Amino acid sequence: MTLNRTVVLMLGLALTACAQQPVKPEVAAKPVAETPKPLPKVVTQTPPRVVSLPKVELSETLLFKITLAEIAVQRGQPHVAVPAFLEAARETRDPRIARRATEVAWNARFLPAALEAATLWLQADPDSARARQTVIALLVNQQRLDDARPHLEKWLAGDPSHIGPNFLQLSTLMAAHQDKAAVLRLLKALAAPYPQIPEASLAVAQAAWNANDQQGALDAARQALKLRPDWELAALFQAQALQRNSQEEATAYLGTFVDAHPGARDARLNYARLLVSARRFAEARKQFEILLGAAPNNAEITMAVATLSMQAKDYEAADAQLRRALEIGHKDPDTVRMYLGQVNEELKRSDEALKWYSSITHGPQFVAAQARYAGVLAKQGKLPEARRYLQEIKAGDAQQRMQLTLAEAGLLREASAYQEAFDFLGAAVVRSPDSPDLLYDHAMAAEKVNRIDVLEANLRKVIALQPTHAHAYNALGYTLADRNQRLPEALELIENAHKLSPDDPFILDSLGWVLHRLGRNEEALGHLRRSFELRPDAEIAAHLGEVLWLLGRQSEARKLWADALRDHPKNEVLQGTVKRLAPVVQQSAQ
Repeated sequence: MTLNRTVVLMLGLALTACAQQPVKPEVAAKPVAETPKPLPKVVTQTPPRVVSLPKVELSETLLFKITLAEIAVQRGQPHVAVPAFLEAARETRDPRIARRATEVAWNARFLPAALEAATLWLQADPDSARARQTVIALLVNQQRLDDARPHLEKWLAGDPSHIGPNFLQLSTLMAAHQDKAAVLRLLKALAAPYPQIPEASLAVAQAAWNANDQQGALDAARQALKLRPDWELAALFQAQALQRNSQEEATAYLGTFVDAHPGARDARLNYARLLVSARRFAEARKQFEILLGAAPNNAEITMAVATLSMQAKDYEAADAQLRRALEIGHKDPDTVRMYLGQVNEELKRSDEALKWYSSITHGPQFVAAQARYAGVLAKQGKLPEARRYLQEIKAGDAQQRMQLTLAEAGLLREASAYQEAFDFLGAAVVRSPDSPDLLYDHAMAAEKVNRIDVLEANLRKVIALQPTHAHAYNALGYTLADRNQRLPEALELIENAHKLSPDDPFILDSLGWVLHRLGRNEEALGHLRRSFELRPDAEIAAHLGEVLWLLGRQSEARKLWADALRDHPKNEVLQGTVKRLAPVVQQSAQ
């Protein structure tokens, strides 16, 4: 007899059972390869297709194979189910059996078998978009782009009403492919017949970007925007490509785009963030306020305006926006409360700050909030009370206890109780001799009491424990450079730190400072300028100003120091540098 409704119903019931009984983990843990990502389905309103089914005699042998396969699936035995289903699919050439064989092999991560089954499925039902998509995904997963190309061409041509979205899906499908140059060649070939489809150009742009062809990526993105000038996705991609070489150019481009398309919210948000990175706070705030006006109940935008106000030191505005972010349900309320505590500290409203810190009772912000609470008490002249407060907190684990120890040491340093901080951390290191954090902080305390032997021993141990600890290399190198000792060794240490963290402003400052000590002031200047751009810190200003001074650019140095002294009047390093080189600047700033 032929494969009748009874057998089809049996297969359907078995499929439902399979969905309820997933493959056992111990079997699935031995995949042939990563499970490929299928092409996302495009929902279309099309009438059901009539599939031509083969006339197959349902012999006892065939029925046994199908039943055996389904029972094996339900028992979590894909090594039995997959061969049985494959054999049935080969014998019958029935698209339903081939599809079932594909599903079972796919779920079991038997990918070569899945590809064979999907190929049988597509041969049995050549008009099935689902079968073709599955074959494509499996071929791409197995790095067989040339074999995938004709299937991709048919898939794209077979759905002209969704050609744009399908090109964007291709970018997702190809993202994990290792041969980026091959992906670019394939995307160019697939896009060639569709010169008027902006998504085709953007897919080529993304492939070019991944293949490190920056100019090709920009050209293709510009073509996409030429075809659809208001397309935010393409505009954001172009800004990202421009930013690789010039943040200023990317910022200018997005500014022009949002001027031409005022409703482009995502582009405006990214433009505002670039302005913040460039420290153009007034302009950034204007953009955030436009966004906030258009979406007053958007908690993320409200939070962005608040943090920007904090950076601009407009703490009253920050307080208002942070309260609003809490009111409208920001996804991370404890972070908002933490910022409210800090803002109220800046506003000298200690009781309000304490209230916000104490409202954080658990979670990732808990220890930091308790440390800030204790810090407020210490600033009120209650150092013993602040220390007791930290000591009485019940730590959830060893990591929290260590963080509380470091916070207590921080209170002592802030109070200039350097010897007490050194002794306190020394005792903690005895209890936990292999804690990189404790060793590092103890080293920093050792520098304050001129125990350079302890500093060097601790930092070298940190490096041994964590060879990628950039700040350990940096701290040791900077200490030697600042004391004008073992300068070649100091340079090597700081260069190691710079390789590990090339954009860290403090490491850049150290690199500039050691080059200055070596008499290489022109080289030092570039690193110090970059450091100060990233973080306008008082000590970095002191170092940058000194190098400018020695290079004969005294007026520039004076202005830099005067501005820094207004913001950081009590910084000892800055005060000492200015007093030594330009005491008039110090007097005018007082």
